[in-house]
Amino acid sequence: MSEWLVLSIAMASACAVVLTITVINHRRVGDNDDPSETPDVIEYMTMMIGVVYAIVLGLAIAGVWEGRTAAQDSVRQEAQALHEVSARSEVYPAEVRDRIRADVDAYVSYVIHTEWNHMSEQGTLSERGAELLDKLRRDVTDYKPRTDHEGQAYQPLVDQVAAVDDARGARGQGASATMPGVVWFGLIIGALVAVGLVFTLQIRRTGRELLLAGLYSALIAFLLFLIWDFDAPFGRGISATAGPFMDLFPDATK
Repeated sequence: MSEWLVLSIAMASACAVVLTITVINHRRVGDNDDPSETPDVIEYMTMMIGVVYAIVLGLAIAGVWEGRTAAQDSVRQEAQALHEVSARSEVYPAEVRDRIRADVDAYVSYVIHTEWNHMSEQGTLSERGAELLDKLRRDVTDYKPRTDHEGQAYQPLVDQVAAVDDARGARGQGASATMPGVVWFGLIIGALVAVGLVFTLQIRRTGRELLLAGLYSALIAFLLFLIWDFDAPFGRGISATAGPFMDLFPDATK
């Protein structure tokens, strides 16, 4: 199911529930009921709870957005390090250079076409990707430089392979959801409390009040969806992409 369809259903459901409860509650209110009798303390508590919940939502959105940004940075660093390995191997003999570049291309192609989907579905890296990276590391480290020029390029190549491994590990850490279950519990309970307190203000069936109640509930549903969507940096609609790999290795996308 499309993420945008999920969002539309969630927002529509939130509006429908709130408006239905409002209409049903209005039918149960007597003609002599005065909405101005709502105690001031209830209005104050509603305002304070709304402010506190807004702060919590803002912190949650900032946290998952930071996680998504970090995940995209790890992809960029991994792709750049691989590009450096491919470029710096130019000083090696043709046989060694071609073998290293073939390892890089095989790894990049696997990440783009196979491992990316594996991360989205499983939330973890694949063993095959680790095997391809190990093969690249062996081909780089096992070669013994024969000239001073090759010797000067050897250690930077080893360092770049280590940078690939480090960035790959960071990508793996960002592949799964980052929000703990207890945080989700607090966000959902807070949303129910925030929306539920609206009914203590004795909403009437006027178009303006119903519109505001519907928009308020839809906004909370949208913000919760936004947190849920950002919570899996590689797995949902607004996610980190393999763009850096495709930009630096255009042949790997074929």
